[in-house]
Amino acid sequence: MESLEKVAAESFRVLKKSGICAFMIGDIRRRGYVLPLGMNAMQKFIDAGFKLKEIIIKEQHNCQGTKYWREIDKTFLMLAHEYIFILEKVNVMKRCKSIQ
Repeated sequence: MESLEKVAAESFRVLKKSGICAFMIGDIRRRGYVLPLGMNAMQKFIDAGFKLKEIIIKEQHNCQGTKYWREIDKTFLMLAHEYIFILEKVNVMKRCKSIQ
């Protein structure tokens, strides 16, 4: 996740004040457990200074791996969604005023 921290910090640095940053990411499953990449990524961008404006949950259809998962006996639900995060680079002066 260190690479993602660098991406978030650089995105914040190069984006104009009040600019909008958006990205799409999905969760994955490792060794039978869900790794919440979407929420972890969102937090990295918030930690870099962005403010979260919106979370859009996009349902996935006809995924490349869908056929594989239909053919095996599974005891868990498929990860059939992705997140689209919309974040704003808040003006530094706005942040200072909100603290007062």
